[in-house]
Amino acid sequence: MMAAEAPRLDLRQPAQRTFLHLLLNTLTVSVINFTVWFAVTFWVYLETQSVFATGMIAGIFLIAIAATGIWFGSLVDHHHKKRVIQASAAVSLVIYAASLGLYLVTPDETFRDPASPVLWVFVVAVMLGVIAGNIFTIALPTCVTLLVPAEVRDRANGLVGTSTGVSFLVTSVISGVLVAAGGMLYVLVLAVCVLALVELYLALVRVPERRIVTTAEATDEPADETGPAPTDLAAEGKGVDIRGTFRIVRGVPGLLALIVFACFNNFLGGAFMALMDAYGLSLVSVQAWGLLWGALSVGIIVGGLVVARTGLTSNPVRILLLVNVVLWSVTALFAVRSSIVLLAIGMAVYMLLVPFAEAAEQTVLQRVVPFERQGRVFGFAQSVEQAASPLTSFLIGPITQFAVIPFMTDGWGARTIGPWFGTGPDRGIALVFVVVGVLGLVATVLAMYSRYYRELSAAMTRGSHEPDGEAGYAQVTSG
Repeated sequence: MMAAEAPRLDLRQPAQRTFLHLLLNTLTVSVINFTVWFAVTFWVYLETQSVFATGMIAGIFLIAIAATGIWFGSLVDHHHKKRVIQASAAVSLVIYAASLGLYLVTPDETFRDPASPVLWVFVVAVMLGVIAGNIFTIALPTCVTLLVPAEVRDRANGLVGTSTGVSFLVTSVISGVLVAAGGMLYVLVLAVCVLALVELYLALVRVPERRIVTTAEATDEPADETGPAPTDLAAEGKGVDIRGTFRIVRGVPGLLALIVFACFNNFLGGAFMALMDAYGLSLVSVQAWGLLWGALSVGIIVGGLVVARTGLTSNPVRILLLVNVVLWSVTALFAVRSSIVLLAIGMAVYMLLVPFAEAAEQTVLQRVVPFERQGRVFGFAQSVEQAASPLTSFLIGPITQFAVIPFMTDGWGARTIGPWFGTGPDRGIALVFVVVGVLGLVATVLAMYSRYYRELSAAMTRGSHEPDGEAGYAQVTSG
């Protein structure tokens, strides 16, 4: 007897085709926003020659992402998904247009002073435009729940990972070119033009969400099939509702532990953000390092396509933990020797597997969290997880500079493990990566044998929370 064929995405179906349109729009907005973010960082450094200024930009961005996640998630839950992302694009468009005007009327010498208030008004304004676009990344996984059948959502999440890889690849190519050609002028002109086109494109996309499912309706009584008149705001819980969101997270056995685990991973992963460029540039030239990262970004694209093709099995929680075992093992090994080949191989494996981890986490949340709460839970997860990275970034640099590097240059570490591990500043950075990898591996193994893993795996097998017929894909059969 032949085995049943595994379910696949069918982008010819109207609802799944709508998901593809939203994915393409999200990809476009991500490319623009990441280009603006990278470009303003490059431009500020070139103008001011201040490392402190570029560090402040990274800190502002990460803290703002962490601080706005739950609020953005509330907006996604309380409004029609299409209108939320249209508003997000419109806000970014207005901010970029205003920033362009400020850039044009400000003398160049003003931007060369790192203490200039005008410079920081400009930088903060541009970063607000980037942050407003983050609504797209929170709304998209809820749209997967809305538009894609449960049995193939992991594959749809794989396509989301592929789009992330494409955005990294394209951004790494165009941001530096635009800044070199015309400073922030060409960057902001491109952003304004592309976002205007995105607004026009979104106006033509039909998202079959005819009403908002309120929290009260979902928890207290069945949805009325005839339904009230379409409305943008839920009748209950119009605010951010942190307590209600936390209650939902705690109500799913093991879900809070999953988010805390991801937060711990990001805490350790902040070392990559703070030290990877310094380590890579100690091995190769800046040109070679830039080209290498462009090539490594292809790994995310390939990984996402593999997920879209094969799925994640019936237990994505297990996949998430197994992927983390490999990722942290790679982190502990690629820096054992001072070799760009080892670094490239390790990061290629890392990039290839990251889409599996991201798709697994999204699939878990889509399956165990009620649809009417998914925006807030995705935003809550993003806020908690992203809050860890800036903390590590701000801490690990000084610790490495003033403690670990001396330890591996002429200190006790250089005298004891230096003969086989190597000595010098680059080996100090390498030691941090090895320690981080070992800590991450230990944490992952402990998580695999915890009761939280068993509880969340059991919750995954009990079925998924589907949007009701008035909101979900089930009634979408045409057009």
